[in-house]
Amino acid sequence: MRTVPAARTATRYGTWSSPWVRAEHSFRELVPSWSATTPRGTLVQVDVRVRLQTGRTSSWDRLARWASGRLRGFHPTSSGAQRDDVARVAVDTVRTGRAAARWQLRATLYRRASIDRSPVVASVGATTSPRAPSRVPTSRPGPARGEAVQVPPYSQMTHRGHYPRWDGGGNAWCSPSSVAMLLSSWGSGPTRGQLGWIPAGHRDPAVDHAARMSYDYRYRGTGNWSFSAAYAGTFGLDAFVVRLESMRAAERYIARGIPLVLSIAFDAGELDGSPLTSTDGHLLVLRAFTRTGRPIVNDPAAAHNRGVRRIYSRAQLEEAWLTASAGTAYVTRPRRVALPQ
Repeated sequence: MRTVPAARTATRYGTWSSPWVRAEHSFRELVPSWSATTPRGTLVQVDVRVRLQTGRTSSWDRLARWASGRLRGFHPTSSGAQRDDVARVAVDTVRTGRAAARWQLRATLYRRASIDRSPVVASVGATTSPRAPSRVPTSRPGPARGEAVQVPPYSQMTHRGHYPRWDGGGNAWCSPSSVAMLLSSWGSGPTRGQLGWIPAGHRDPAVDHAARMSYDYRYRGTGNWSFSAAYAGTFGLDAFVVRLESMRAAERYIARGIPLVLSIAFDAGELDGSPLTSTDGHLLVLRAFTRTGRPIVNDPAAAHNRGVRRIYSRAQLEEAWLTASAGTAYVTRPRRVALPQ
């Protein structure tokens, strides 16, 4: 499918810029999140700039043009590598050459001139962190020992070969499978009508829907962290990307009944019991802890739904998570459910 720049299909309707936000600590990476409703014929563009501790400010860099509805000639895309002497964009992450202190986001609304509907941005924000460490200590078990959140098991592998134009299921669909599990755990997700285009024989069709609606046409994959959170947010949930410093910090969410999607990577022999021998990037759902603090996950890489539930070594999973993605996680919750302090 051909991607046409939004300026050729829609006109700018309005722009909002955040104030400069001072990060709690200096950072080298930033991942944005937004929650928006985009009626058919509309879209949202998200831009960012950062300010180094030296006071030097980057240019405005475009992160994405995104829509949950349809706009002729347009497909949601990240914006490709953009590099200046301060920062560069890598799909869903802004990386700085030196330590940064502040960030600013901008949302621009587009709509076709022939319609009177407008996109609505409910929230826009970002999470910041240093670069991922090479080694991490194992955190002590904390407040979620013995706690569990009920999350249905969805295997990405049962979708192997589904919709090659959206990455073809199987190994490529860990993120949409994980997001679909989160939505289902809250009793949310696409309606039967929204799933009507999926053949009746496809098991767990919500996974197919998540893959289609979170697919990044420039990156050519379904693993864009920001797009995955934005998709979850279209169902009225508060959804965003966060970076946490330890498994103990993740426990605070489980203790509040909020499951998380973790972004991990590991080499052979580094995650015992995994259905994968190794991976450069994988996502799974953290949903519980044993009484001794071992994490219980729904790992969509299992061959079938019945094998999705896994218990991993706390030390191994924490290392695979923090060293791979600096503790990147998706948070999705109804607004009535309080976030941990």
